[in-house]
Amino acid sequence: MWLLCGMAVAVSAFLYFAIVEGKAGPRAGDRFRDCPECPEMAVLPAGSYRMGSPSYEQGRQEDEGPAHEVTIAVPFAIGVYEVTVAEFGRFVDETGYSAGSSCTWADRGWRNPGFRQSGRHPVACVNWNDAQAYAAWLSRKTGEEYRLPSESEWEYAARAGTSTARRWGEGESGQCRHANGADASAKDNHPWVRVASCRDGHERTAPVGSFGANGWELHDMLGNVWEWTEDCWNDSYAGAPPDGSAWESWNCARRVLRGGSWINSPSYLRAAFRGRFSSGIRDIDVGFRVARTLGP
Repeated sequence: MWLLCGMAVAVSAFLYFAIVEGKAGPRAGDRFRDCPECPEMAVLPAGSYRMGSPSYEQGRQEDEGPAHEVTIAVPFAIGVYEVTVAEFGRFVDETGYSAGSSCTWADRGWRNPGFRQSGRHPVACVNWNDAQAYAAWLSRKTGEEYRLPSESEWEYAARAGTSTARRWGEGESGQCRHANGADASAKDNHPWVRVASCRDGHERTAPVGSFGANGWELHDMLGNVWEWTEDCWNDSYAGAPPDGSAWESWNCARRVLRGGSWINSPSYLRAAFRGRFSSGIRDIDVGFRVARTLGP
């Protein structure tokens, strides 16, 4: 009897330590938040993909090549959505951080980009330094490593296992069902912009998640607002890191932006399209999403 009780205690202890001490961290496919005010994150699997665009892709730019293989050796997490006005506001309220009041025009800022936004809209009018400050705050708050995604991580996330120009296919047809880019509504206010021949219901930014997710359940990887990445600007992928890390050399006064925005023509809303901007500039269609390094 005592032997059986002792064995039961030993088994219980083993199970406790197996569960508590060996607790598994987030795994590919998981979604989580590290704190109530933290962005919702999705864990992406390790894998390889071909970064850049083939020579025949419509709308291709020279800086999208040479196409090359990139291997993401370990899973990482990335925001399900772009960082919202409400999420960025909590950071500003808690830290007293000043994100400035000059955005495209001197009287605009992230609280008032010149058009109406709710807390659920993606924050705009934030520069690369603002995005870095937000990620550093999340890291201090949670004890985890939050950061901007590298350019190659971003494209890996945007493609979600696809190899077409857009997650919904090669052509721009159907854009209004899938992404918030320049459409007939944008033409009303910006007549010089080439637009998709449809209306998506949003003249400017849309609340995050208004359009369907890609295959890894990530929203607005194309359109809505441009997203800052960690990388310095390089004119091509010649010599680019093949391991998913950020390219932190050459023109670091300019940083890479990805995804296109609500004011951009359909040719910009492709997984391979690259933008660049001075790290200190804020604009009405520029925001970001965060990534998180996962522990062993």
